[in-house]
Amino acid sequence: MGLSRARPRTGATRSDDPYLPAHGNGGYRVEHYELDVDYKPAANRLTGRAVLTAVADAPLSRFSLDLAGFRVPKVLVDGRPARFTRSSSTRGGHKLHVTPARPVEGRFDVEVRYTGNPAPIPSRWGDVGWDELTDGALVASQPVGAPSWFPCNDHPSDKASYRITVTTAAAYTVAATGVLTARRRSAGTRTWVFDRREPTSTYLVSVQIGRYDEVVLGTDPVPQVAHVPARLRRTAARDLGRHQEIMAALRGFFGPYPFADYQLVVTDDELEDPIEAQGMSIFGANHLDGRRTHERLVVHELAHQWFGNSLTIADWSHIWLNEGFATYAEWLWSEASGGRAAAAHARDWHARLAARPADLVLADPGPARMFDERVYKRGALALHALRVRIGDDRFFALLTAWTAGHRHSTVSTPQFVELAGRHAATDLSAFFDAWLHRRPLPPLGAAGR
Repeated sequence: MGLSRARPRTGATRSDDPYLPAHGNGGYRVEHYELDVDYKPAANRLTGRAVLTAVADAPLSRFSLDLAGFRVPKVLVDGRPARFTRSSSTRGGHKLHVTPARPVEGRFDVEVRYTGNPAPIPSRWGDVGWDELTDGALVASQPVGAPSWFPCNDHPSDKASYRITVTTAAAYTVAATGVLTARRRSAGTRTWVFDRREPTSTYLVSVQIGRYDEVVLGTDPVPQVAHVPARLRRTAARDLGRHQEIMAALRGFFGPYPFADYQLVVTDDELEDPIEAQGMSIFGANHLDGRRTHERLVVHELAHQWFGNSLTIADWSHIWLNEGFATYAEWLWSEASGGRAAAAHARDWHARLAARPADLVLADPGPARMFDERVYKRGALALHALRVRIGDDRFFALLTAWTAGHRHSTVSTPQFVELAGRHAATDLSAFFDAWLHRRPLPPLGAAGR
């Protein structure tokens, strides 16, 4: 009798993310992205070649990638031409459906050639993704913008390594996710090559293109540089002048910095909010004023390198683990740098939130409220209340254990609750139920000290 073999499956075109099911795809995971991008700023024209090394969970006769816009002239799977179709949905999904010449099994490569005028993706949170500046371009991908410039499996839990090669006009500086490993110049253009070995989510992969000067912010434990317009160089030196101290303070609170470098970009345009990326933060010209007015935002974005980037949420329902921790880092820096104590910030924000409707569940705010200010501030309040409840020694031991135990992996709220319980040596179930799963804001009580 001959051996029977399982029939190849069709990879799912939806993820299991309850918030953004149209982004991400089932049936495989990506190990590495090789992105080669040629960008002409004057025409906003991008020509790209992406090679994805992926692993199929089971034999696949068909699979999908996330990609919005662009003309796709060619797709290869393991070097062979593959059939492909495009689709989009009213719920925000933009898919490239690929049928390989033969089913894929185990590790396989997908090469996609694409060209067009990149544009941000409309979403309920505004337009996100690749966007033109007055002179240059930026990428702001959280949470659904990555497919605006490269084909991907756009889900936060699918973390991969990257090599990003960007060719653009020689007058421009390029900053991208990863350590700069090569730079070449030819007639009128310059090519920049960046490597990011640490596992990285698609929404944290970024490219910034502009006419920038470089300002060194620090060297310990990794190079810290800012790319700023020449007209803002002196202001940046003032406003970002304590970056080395901030880095040292956050390392003391959270443990070793998780990446090989840190870049900070200040665009010549104004931005509503700073942008988070892996090993990088992006600010607008309006975030510099020579008075360090927005230094807390510098702290917030640096803290995301631990919370959000190294420790990445398993799905978007756990977003308080990103934003609550980064907000609490602001309060910790204020306290450490001789400003207001974390307890004072906690009292103020507790009073503000108490005056607002009690209609948000922190551990599951819903997609419409992922970026609600209350997710940020109530998350920070929950951490401060926990700090007071278990004491500083146990609290900061918990934070360093949290970042060390899940370095470069994905995390969820139940994992943090379980680890906190072990560090507290007491039952915290009622505490976390009140702060994370109930709508009413718990009394601050002793946490207001």
